[in-house]
Amino acid sequence: MDVGFLKPLFDRPGPWAGVYMDTSRSTEDAPRRRTLRERFVADQLAEQGADRATCDAVIERLAGEQVARASAGRALFAADGEVVLDLPLATSPIDVETSWSMLPRVAPLAAFRGEWPACLVAFVDQAGADLELRDDTGSRPAGRAGGRRAHGRGHRSVPADRHEWHYRNRVGNTWEQTADRVADELVRQWSDGDAELLILAGDPRERRAVRDRLPESLRATTEEMRHGSRAAGCSELLNAEIDHARAEYARAHLESVLDLFRAGRGRPGGPGPSGHDGDGPPSSRAAEGVPAVVAAMRSHQAATLLLGTAGGDMRHEVWIGPDADQVAVQRSQARAMGVRTPEPARADDALMRSAAVADTEVLVVPEGLQGPAGGLGAVLRWHG
Repeated sequence: MDVGFLKPLFDRPGPWAGVYMDTSRSTEDAPRRRTLRERFVADQLAEQGADRATCDAVIERLAGEQVARASAGRALFAADGEVVLDLPLATSPIDVETSWSMLPRVAPLAAFRGEWPACLVAFVDQAGADLELRDDTGSRPAGRAGGRRAHGRGHRSVPADRHEWHYRNRVGNTWEQTADRVADELVRQWSDGDAELLILAGDPRERRAVRDRLPESLRATTEEMRHGSRAAGCSELLNAEIDHARAEYARAHLESVLDLFRAGRGRPGGPGPSGHDGDGPPSSRAAEGVPAVVAAMRSHQAATLLLGTAGGDMRHEVWIGPDADQVAVQRSQARAMGVRTPEPARADDALMRSAAVADTEVLVVPEGLQGPAGGLGAVLRWHG
């Protein structure tokens, strides 16, 4: 998961109010339930030490919530009397969870938001393609590509003479040019955007022609859908197909990263399985445990931060300063970095802050998959 969307939370100092809640149900007593929930949130934040202005900002935002929301859950982060981030969640929290801490309680987002790769969808036919971008925020139009439909007799019967050959040849040439334009536009948008998966839907012959014109590197991340057309719009069957393709991409990506992690932590050359001696950056291709991962994140060596669903490392206390790179296992280490008044924080929240600022990927390792022993690990960009 790309956590760059969290950067607005780290442009200002804390403390921060955080709220996670379920928004998936809409019942007859929803107004009463929402009122009780707002009161509960306000009481919890006040007990934890939140100021009145920040509590009021959170409650005002919750009071304006629509009865029905498209998302399964919701996360809010507020400071200094302002809600800075209001995010939809892919998974519903079991209970309302509140926090008041120097760093925003962002680590649960890695599990609640889910790993849904952004994808560029092209609905292809003989006239070209309508493009759509799907990401964590939903779906939105991304323009059109192609040319114009061949004019003339369309699908009517054509006399079986030389005129028929010229007609079909002209239609074929028109589509060849259109497919070229569609492929060129897809390459351009792919290069300029953040999509990780390309989806081709629509007429089978036309979508295959577009795929054949794509560079080999892009074809490797392209999936063709059986359902959906440009004329009919997006069907439920197509939605299900796209969701499945995104989930499979995420699963395969996680497995490939875990393979790198397992191989990396077993490489010789480091002082131990974590590849870290407690002071400098890791010397193997993977980091495991709080000291090693903190060192990797601080030195910008981590390509991917791994968070497990079990293990005590994530709850481990670390010491932080105002900058994302100012994170240390011991208070004295933070002071040695120039932090005058180090503040305690959870390791997972501190490292999520570092990941967001450094554009480091964050992946959750579900229970049942072999990941970091204590729940905290990293795959490195390079090794020493």
